[in-house]
Amino acid sequence: MENKSPLSPHIQIYRWHISSLVSISHRITGIINIVVITLICLWASLLLLGESKYEEINLLLNSLVGKFIILSITWSFSFQLLSEIRHLIMDLGYGFELKTTKITGLIVIIGSIILTVVFYLIGKNFI
Repeated sequence: MENKSPLSPHIQIYRWHISSLVSISHRITGIINIVVITLICLWASLLLLGESKYEEINLLLNSLVGKFIILSITWSFSFQLLSEIRHLIMDLGYGFELKTTKITGLIVIIGSIILTVVFYLIGKNFI
């Protein structure tokens, strides 16, 4: 007789929490940031091939799509930074209470958005 029960029933009844969202997002932004750093290095190395190659990428980054990409990258780095600080505090043995993990998770999410806006305003010389 074959057992037809699901292999992972916990996935079907699992409720998402701020901590799980921050944890998964931390891993995703880490991968994105590695790719972005690599692309930035390649972009800078295009200067070796001449200024015209560098300018092609510069034109893309000055377009509306490019500005959206830059804002997204800024958010990704801000999120990663704040999430790493949260992980360092947890590595020291603090912040494992359910209420504390919710608060620090919200601080990471909201703080990354605020940092992105602040960096945008600094870039536009508003601050």
